[in-house]
Amino acid sequence: MPTDGLEHRLHQKTTLADGRRLGFAEYGDPSGKPLLFFPGTPSGRLFHHPDESITASLGARVITVDRPGYGLSDFQPGRTLLHWPQDVVQLADVLGIDRFAVAGISGGSPYVAACAFKIPERLTAAGMISGVGPTDRPDGTRGMSRQRRLGVKVGRHVPWLVRPLLWLVSSPQRNAERYFEGIVAQSSKTDRAVLARPEIRAMLIENWVDATRTGLRGYAWETRIFSRTWGFRLEDIAMEVHLWHGEEDASMLIAVGQHMARTIPHCHATFIRGEGHFLLFEHWREILARVVS
Repeated sequence: MPTDGLEHRLHQKTTLADGRRLGFAEYGDPSGKPLLFFPGTPSGRLFHHPDESITASLGARVITVDRPGYGLSDFQPGRTLLHWPQDVVQLADVLGIDRFAVAGISGGSPYVAACAFKIPERLTAAGMISGVGPTDRPDGTRGMSRQRRLGVKVGRHVPWLVRPLLWLVSSPQRNAERYFEGIVAQSSKTDRAVLARPEIRAMLIENWVDATRTGLRGYAWETRIFSRTWGFRLEDIAMEVHLWHGEEDASMLIAVGQHMARTIPHCHATFIRGEGHFLLFEHWREILARVVS
């Protein structure tokens, strides 16, 4: 949790033009260089690196946003990836931020790609970490874990089944400890060591429980989003994108990162030997320094 005592920074909301509420939290230097951060699935604004001195020391203002249906953000019926950049622009405008960086981990990375495609004029940098890739190509699920492949298949062919299936097998609300242990069981040896750290375990569990506080509707809809076309091509992203992927990632295999690195025209990819899906916790300083520099 933040050490500055400003608890209200974690539970902020704004109202968008269509009346929806969007929740967000702020970490680091309140007057620092702005980074809008998109956490994984199903995560929200409470996802952060436990050592906040890193963020503050780099002069970064990290604004972590609840996507629709997570945490403090209202559900948005029928949303797609390309709806997200407009929410981001509205939040930035409310906060008085003209230009800003974006970064995301795992299920947050497609939203980074959507922003890089649709609002490059507002962005100073874009970073994708351990990212989910498009699944609509012939081998689009080849680099995914077994559970993620199942989610794509169900989301594509029987979408009405996604929410009850998540409740049965993958719900932080139903049993947060069991959900965490399920993540550990699917992880590489490298990631299991990271997840064993008490401060990371506590942060992740609190984050997952809060993100699904209103139920699994947002989680289920996001699963459907990832099972279908993104609505734009990676080839059409014109701005520079930074990508980090661990060679030992058991959740999103290295092949996924390699495909995106080849396909995004101006991609600067860093593949890290010996790191897994949660490489952010070991490399946050260098990642943050790159995207807010």
